[in-house]
Amino acid sequence: MKKAGFLIFLTFLGFVAFSFSQEVPFDNEVKEINKRIKRDGYQVGSTLFTGSSSIRLWESLQNDFPDYPIINTGFGGSKASDLKRHLYPLVLQFKPSRVFIYEGDNDIQAGLTPEEIINDLEQIVLRIQVVDPGTQIFLISAKPSPSRWDKKENYLKLNEEMKAFCEKKEGVEFVDVWDIMIDEKGEPISSIFIEDQLHMNEDGYELWKKVFGRHFPEK
Repeated sequence: MKKAGFLIFLTFLGFVAFSFSQEVPFDNEVKEINKRIKRDGYQVGSTLFTGSSSIRLWESLQNDFPDYPIINTGFGGSKASDLKRHLYPLVLQFKPSRVFIYEGDNDIQAGLTPEEIINDLEQIVLRIQVVDPGTQIFLISAKPSPSRWDKKENYLKLNEEMKAFCEKKEGVEFVDVWDIMIDEKGEPISSIFIEDQLHMNEDGYELWKKVFGRHFPEK
């Protein structure tokens, strides 16, 4: 019996060691983002953009809105659940006054339902507002990418539910990037995407600049 108990104990220790050895998704990337921002410096009360690669690759973001200090903590390939997991190092510790969030695109591609995504976004919003109720939060709609056009209906459903959530939640606004990226035939404008037809080129971000400009009050 003692031997059996000892073996069970060893098995338990092995399980614990295995669990702690597992790498948390995006942990290294989040550490690099923090290192970069702290090296370059930042202002408390800035406007912070976070989310997946459409945010990470927005290289002209600060230049597009020069009157506002911007922090970009976008991390490519992320889902809402990833942002929820890394919310403190990517958002809360910087004490922003405004937060723009782009998540849901990769979630739909991964097979998650709009309801599951909204649940994660709701928890993210709640945690931000608990820390600072005065923080303005903006949820960005999923964009219409040619490479993911087969999931059009899922994206439209997500955008619909995201908009409804924002309308009933105080301090949260919806940013619609879908409509401006659709042509007269109701299809994505392929010329605003790079070769992979998923990520945007400069023309795509120029359109985004127009949309987001409405959410930056004039100084």
